[in-house]
Amino acid sequence: MTISERKIYPRTGDTQTVYLKHVITDANIKAGDYTMYNDFVNDPRDFQKNNVLYHYPINRDRLTIGKFCSIACGAKFIFTSANHKLGSLSTYPFPLFFEEWELDKANVTDSWDNKGDIVIGNDVWIGYEAVIMQGVTIGDGAIIGTRAVVTKDVPPYTIVGGIPAKTIRKRFSDEVISRLLEIEWWEWSDERIRENISAIRSGSIHDLK
Repeated sequence: MTISERKIYPRTGDTQTVYLKHVITDANIKAGDYTMYNDFVNDPRDFQKNNVLYHYPINRDRLTIGKFCSIACGAKFIFTSANHKLGSLSTYPFPLFFEEWELDKANVTDSWDNKGDIVIGNDVWIGYEAVIMQGVTIGDGAIIGTRAVVTKDVPPYTIVGGIPAKTIRKRFSDEVISRLLEIEWWEWSDERIRENISAIRSGSIHDLK
């Protein structure tokens, strides 16, 4: 495996798992260091084509994913152009078909309601075939259950699941969550993280150094 391939594939012999940072080319999609995506159905390098949907430059909306996130196969991020207008008498996107109806091309974005960016924090685990809708922010350390449909913001270190996704429980006490958000271990140097891997995996914040 070449050096450039190692940047894409973090595990020798595993071409189903990639570091997203090294396969994304769309300027409106950002993924932090060590955030990985696994796909056993499609080529994981095609994440931005297969998993980031209805994401068109005309809307200027962005997908931002933090560091050390784990994204399972089939997770989808649904953007503005899938969100037809609800305030009009019809949900049909007439402005999109401006040629057919002799409408002003400049108003094409009136076809949908723009709810804004999708922001995923650090150390977030997004389960198999989960769906994240436009305008949603997911806090650091959150867990999104398998096939959950997330329509509202998720607080840090909160587990959600279901359709629509609802809170199942917090991962830690408020005191521990506050401390984790304060130390932001994902911003540490690689060397310090390496020294603290056992402590991080122990589940005890008091073991960190």
